[in-house]
Amino acid sequence: MLELAEEAGDEAAWAEAEQKAKEAEAALEEAEFRVMLSKEEDRLSAILTINSGAGGTESCDWAAMLTRMYLRYCEKQGWRTQLIDSTEGEGAGYKSVTVTVEGAYAYGFLKAENGVHRLVRISPFDANKRRHTSFASVFVYPQVSDDIEIELNPSDLRIDTFRAGGSGGQNVQKNDTAVRITHLPTNTVVQCQSERSQLQNKTLAMKVLRSRLYEQEMEKRRAAREAVEATKKKIEWGSQIRSYVLHPYKMVKDHRTEVEVGDAERVLDGDLEPFIRGYLLSEA
Repeated sequence: MLELAEEAGDEAAWAEAEQKAKEAEAALEEAEFRVMLSKEEDRLSAILTINSGAGGTESCDWAAMLTRMYLRYCEKQGWRTQLIDSTEGEGAGYKSVTVTVEGAYAYGFLKAENGVHRLVRISPFDANKRRHTSFASVFVYPQVSDDIEIELNPSDLRIDTFRAGGSGGQNVQKNDTAVRITHLPTNTVVQCQSERSQLQNKTLAMKVLRSRLYEQEMEKRRAAREAVEATKKKIEWGSQIRSYVLHPYKMVKDHRTEVEVGDAERVLDGDLEPFIRGYLLSEA
């Protein structure tokens, strides 16, 4: 249509052809989207966990940087997030973080981030300004929606309460408001300490537990648990899915898809679209 419009010199035909081209591009993007996120659990909300790895304070700070990056990405997607559990590192950052992400297809997109993430930079904690390499792992679970029932036998649960750590006011510091739940048959352990009441923390912890048990059941049904477990590599050199280099040059590279972005600050500010889309398309 574009060629015919050009030959005829017809502006109206040209405008129509341009509109049809835009519609075709939109249809292609929609088709790609359906292929990328066609699994039953892809449309669900997600639970995101980040754990620091080899590197001490450096890696704890890197885990905090990753937490901010994902919170910014989720904000740009219009998803609602809540940090429900964290263990602070010694001196800086986090040893571990758990965040709930509420939004359509949150799991479908964020599952692309499963794996070890590596950071190379001049350490802000090194008086000699030497270059350091840090590691942190990311794992994402689908969050069970309210219309999916996961039966939990009370006799299969061990519920412990303890004092929450970190900031939060007198109530958090002096009372046993934090909750840890262990599902004995599967030895699945979850905990929550973000809320000021024990009941609220228990409700959130049960939500996380149901999500993790749902994920386990989905893996059994798909007979693909080995493939998921393979993403939980050691949090160290050689296991990374993506490298974030801030010195001596700036580059973020995904080792699974070879996608590279030179603006590392933009990526750390939550611009993950090239990496997530590249991975999902390669998997599709």
